[in-house]
Amino acid sequence: MTVEVTVRDETTAGDVLQELALQLEAEQVTVRELIISRVASEVRAYNAGQVLGGFRGLVQPPEAELALNGPREPRMVDAEIQAKVAVEAFERGRFLLLVDDRQVTEFDERVVLRTGSAVSFLKLTPLVGG
Repeated sequence: MTVEVTVRDETTAGDVLQELALQLEAEQVTVRELIISRVASEVRAYNAGQVLGGFRGLVQPPEAELALNGPREPRMVDAEIQAKVAVEAFERGRFLLLVDDRQVTEFDERVVLRTGSAVSFLKLTPLVGG
């Protein structure tokens, strides 16, 4: 059974940075599977040319790298690399994950999703000097 959920990137102030619909093959998934599915979906859309501008996925290169490298021709994004970076970001507390307004914290935790479920990725800003 396919389930469509709404995925939002939000700030802790409640601002929505981006929103997308995510199709999942099962109602029950682990947190890890949810993160990887989200990353794979956005990479597929970008690589297929469905996204205008640069890649704006869950995880981005640091500002310093963007400034040094400058604008480039569009290139293919590797979903496996992006998924690995996203998983590491979750482990390091760079974003929080809420499923239907309930925070999930463990990779192997199973969540039950229904069509219309809301999945929020709250991006945290590191403190200066920390």
